[in-house]
Amino acid sequence: MASSRGMLAPHLSSAQCDALLAGPDAAELDAARAWLEQPGNSLMTLADEDYPRTLLEIADPPAILYCKGQRALLGRPGLGMVGSRNATPQGVRDAEAFAHALSDAGFTIISGLALGIDAAAHRGGLAGAGSSVAIIGTGIDRIYPARNKTLAHQLAENGLIVSEFPLGTAPLPGHFPRRNRLISGLSRGVLVVEAAPDSGSLITARVATEQGREVFAIPGSIHSPLARGCHALIKQGAKLVESAADILDELTWLRQDRPQGESLAACPSQVQQRLAPPVQPESVSDPVLDALDGAPTTLDTLAQRTGLTLDALSAKLLTLELDGRIASLPGGRYQKIH
Repeated sequence: MASSRGMLAPHLSSAQCDALLAGPDAAELDAARAWLEQPGNSLMTLADEDYPRTLLEIADPPAILYCKGQRALLGRPGLGMVGSRNATPQGVRDAEAFAHALSDAGFTIISGLALGIDAAAHRGGLAGAGSSVAIIGTGIDRIYPARNKTLAHQLAENGLIVSEFPLGTAPLPGHFPRRNRLISGLSRGVLVVEAAPDSGSLITARVATEQGREVFAIPGSIHSPLARGCHALIKQGAKLVESAADILDELTWLRQDRPQGESLAACPSQVQQRLAPPVQPESVSDPVLDALDGAPTTLDTLAQRTGLTLDALSAKLLTLELDGRIASLPGGRYQKIH
């Protein structure tokens, strides 16, 4: 023990030496074993074959990831979505609609389980074909914030929750910037929906740029504080997006990518099909299309005609726009393309 401390002392503090030489805590090991015995729980290490390739590209990939849910989602093309915790109702609708459309186009939506934009992005991702992954800044056995408890259970059942922090870790402020680097690291691009000038979402965008990821931002009113962060990103070179199609156009190179272990040469059509927006047969009646009578129609009018909620209607309109079946017009109006 003395010789070991003598070798470590020139390089580490006394507290670090104590921590390294103390060995594993028996109670913590027992808690980890009990957690691993629960359905859907697993540990992923750098030595595992399914460790995400995208994380191996960043400067400091975590040695261990605690996973709850479908860990295979980490091998699929990811799109990060972040934004304000105090989002506007329109920002929440935009985040959920974009996430739904992009999920249906083949992306797994990755966010941080925070209130506001993050939660909306997860809901939209879960509603689509690509599902959603939450990267959290606490131990995976803790739900933070507590108001997202139901959403966390949905992610654990139909998506995935991931943490690099040991079980029981509290939501300390310094953990969330570290979480942000994994959101961008797992993604091919990051979309910022709403952000104030001092928003933590801008940290994610900056890290994404450093990691060589694409950054996208939705513009807003010049009078809205939550648009200023997005406008600053656009001035710095982020791509201004008005529809999910703008993101898909920018990331067309993803059609040449593939999940881990899949041969592109062996199944190019399947890869194209997975990443392309779904197309509805013309013979299938669609209530939203039926509600468009040929003239430009507002969102509120369509909601009255279809009986759909604004969130569900916005998601459906984005999908139809990606399919080339409707056009989005100035003033928040929509028109059927004949």
